Amino acid sequence: MKFLIVDDHPIFLEGLNNLLRIRGFDVVGTACNGCEAVEKADALLPDVILMDIIMPVCDGVTAMRIIRQRHPDTKVVMLTMSETDENLFAAIRNGAFGYLLKNGDTETFFSFIEGLTKGEAPLSPGLAARILKEFAQTTGGKEVETPQATIRHPLTTRQMQVLTLVADGLTYKEIGAKLFLSERTIKYHMGEIIERLHMDNRRQAIDYARNQYFTPPPLATRRISDDFKKSPQPETQTCKN
Repeated sequence: MKFLIVDDHPIFLEGLNNLLRIRGFDVVGTACNGCEAVEKADALLPDVILMDIIMPVCDGVTAMRIIRQRHPDTKVVMLTMSETDENLFAAIRNGAFGYLLKNGDTETFFSFIEGLTKGEAPLSPGLAARILKEFAQTTGGKEVETPQATIRHPLTTRQMQVLTLVADGLTYKEIGAKLFLSERTIKYHMGEIIERLHMDNRRQAIDYARNQYFTPPPLATRRISDDFKKSPQPETQTCKN
């Protein structure tokens, strides 16, 4: 798996480059702004791009949008200090595969990077719950279509159904009968739900579902709204497409 790193801070850029190489990852290049990232992506064809958001000349979200249009199979993971909803959801709307904060510890960061090789979308702790809440509010209970270049929701449609039914007080056996699944499969889904939401136990997951006014998806396939993609975005400098 080939990596491209994009950041406007030379010390951070060099340090991350060295850390990835020491761990055995193939770093094919670095860039210091969004425009350079677009050029390097075209020339080097990386599998994964780790990119900051706030950069001179061209910001990371704008660069990502261009890169995803040209190279839809390239996974772009935002690596930033920004925890604002504005930047988080702008990244999601424009096709980010993951969103990591720079203030996380090294081992957690590399566990996320290892997960990329398995197709797992990396999200720093606490962000998954915010995305889930925004998703539920934005879709408003409607069945919607999703653009291909959209970050994967932290819970699958089936997991959302299971969590909702558990929060409604149904037993695993009753949920299994309702969804035509075994009780063992329901238990497995709950384990995955707890992990993806960064919760410690089943009780926390249930409380989260209730406290966030969680609306279950229909049994038919449910995807992120095109309206979500069209929400207002922060003003940014632009690269030439």
